[in-house]
Amino acid sequence: MAPRIWFITGASSGFGLLMAKKALENGDKVVATLRQPEAISDFAAKYDKERLIVVRLDVTRREEIAAAFTAAKEAFGRIDIVFNNAGFGILGEIESTTEEVARSLFEVNFWGAMNVARQAVSFFREENTPSGGLLINMSSMFGIDAPPAAGFYAAALATLEAATDSLAKELDPAWNIKVVLVCPGWYKTELVYKVKPEDIHPAYVGKDALASIQMRKIAAELFTGRSPLLGDPAKLIDKFYELSKLENPPYRLAFGDDAKQCFQNKWTALKSDLESSEEWSKGLKFT
Repeated sequence: MAPRIWFITGASSGFGLLMAKKALENGDKVVATLRQPEAISDFAAKYDKERLIVVRLDVTRREEIAAAFTAAKEAFGRIDIVFNNAGFGILGEIESTTEEVARSLFEVNFWGAMNVARQAVSFFREENTPSGGLLINMSSMFGIDAPPAAGFYAAALATLEAATDSLAKELDPAWNIKVVLVCPGWYKTELVYKVKPEDIHPAYVGKDALASIQMRKIAAELFTGRSPLLGDPAKLIDKFYELSKLENPPYRLAFGDDAKQCFQNKWTALKSDLESSEEWSKGLKFT
């Protein structure tokens, strides 16, 4: 089997760097993109440019996205898989989070991810005919079921999921472009350690029974890296890699018991809402 070409965003650490290592270990080639290429200089020095190129990419800049795809084309001639992973997290009640912080989150986690996705689809269609390609969009269990104290993070991912749903339905099957949404739970990566909690809104201070305060306490333990709730990211990357080799991969997947529980919670809530809507939906047509 010929080496596959991976285009990875957010390759400075966490899932992005782990995926780059996994692909290279399995004989594939990698375009590792990140805002600060020097952050992985020691790792990059282990490979020649026939196997790995490192490209500066701030996903909030569309011109840098286009340039990174061009660099990949020039280096390897094609891209087989786009691992759309760049993002960051915040913790805080809706009232506690400033608009500036929330907007910056959306710029990366939604607009950045979707602009990479759009560039990937265009590349697969225009440059890879007829082989197409695989787009893996990184979401989260919180994109399915929003918890307290992570509303804007969950909203950005839920928006990413909705846009990806629409994108996947719009694609012509003849283009042979596959789209996958991966929704992990909690895993022990730098993303967890780097989350900076927003200051608690005065109205919430001292009210330990509130759901968001309870969530803050759980998150504080997670941020230490010692919580038993944290999964093994290397094992998750193994799953992602196996998924990338499937001829017909599933579209949306939960990874971990906590993620599965979020899917179940959402399913149960939607079913209840649907049942409650039964009588309210009647008699609304023109007579």
